[in-house]
Amino acid sequence: MRYSMATLTKAVALTTLTLAGSLTMAAEKWDMPMAYTDSNFHTQNGKSFAEAIEIATQGKLDVKVHGGGSLFKGSEIKRAVQTGQAQIGERILSSHANEDAVFGFDSVPFLATSFADSEVLWKAARPHFEKLLDKHNLVLLYSVPWPPQGIYAKKPLNSIADMEGIKFRSYSNATARLAELAKAIPVQVEASELSQALSTGVAESFISSGATGYDRKVWEQLTHHYVVNAWLPRNYIFVNKQAWNELDEASQNVVRGISLMAEKAGTARSEQLTGWYLEQLSSNGMTVTEAGPQLKADFEAIGATMTAEWLKDAGDVGQAIIDDYRAAQQKLAHN
Repeated sequence: MRYSMATLTKAVALTTLTLAGSLTMAAEKWDMPMAYTDSNFHTQNGKSFAEAIEIATQGKLDVKVHGGGSLFKGSEIKRAVQTGQAQIGERILSSHANEDAVFGFDSVPFLATSFADSEVLWKAARPHFEKLLDKHNLVLLYSVPWPPQGIYAKKPLNSIADMEGIKFRSYSNATARLAELAKAIPVQVEASELSQALSTGVAESFISSGATGYDRKVWEQLTHHYVVNAWLPRNYIFVNKQAWNELDEASQNVVRGISLMAEKAGTARSEQLTGWYLEQLSSNGMTVTEAGPQLKADFEAIGATMTAEWLKDAGDVGQAIIDDYRAAQQKLAHN
């Protein structure tokens, strides 16, 4: 499979070379920890982003990507960037919902279940989210969604009742709560530890995209993947505020321009890979199928409960995001 992610980000880099000529900053080196394997499309996108920045700044800003949790574990990345141990990093957005419920706007079940709706939701949430990040000493650069979330299991699931007592891998408040409502047992497991957790029986089921299943070769332990399109979680790339402010304005403009293209390229790649990942799961022996009517209805009922809970926890900001999202949807529907 060939794709143009690197080509697109380099194209933006080349168009910013005229700006780079006015850069006045001294050479800077940024470490960029990322939680996912080097083969994952998010990490590949991050590497293309870093390469484009080096080209555009003529080497004045060197961003070194550390994939697979090699520099900091996924759960440590945000804190490392906040405190300046790393200058820039990536994390799945909803993993920080325990700090503020607004971080979980992308993982409200069945709110935005397609790439088109995910984009509308992101545009509605972004202004509110940037204000939140500012309080956390962070500056937002870009965000890329994962493919839609489906359920992985080692046995057939006809309804939520079949999940009772199953050890269910969670990576966020939303996934843990979903497990609780399904009467499964939530177990916190980072993506880098998932293969081991499945092989040792620490986890027996989980909700995630086809990307995670493919990257971790879950067909070695699991047998079924149910397409439910519950939500499209997002990864986001953020910078330590002090490191950002040390860049001159021209450098900031270069980075923002490349960030815009990295977001577009990464999103396009995610959408392109969605079907391919499911094909790979199937070709490696997994049963890949749409959720049956009862299982789907059960999940939608859980989604309604979780939506109400999230709105209560997220308060006025959460309600503003939903209102802006709904208004944008209505506007698009009438155009």
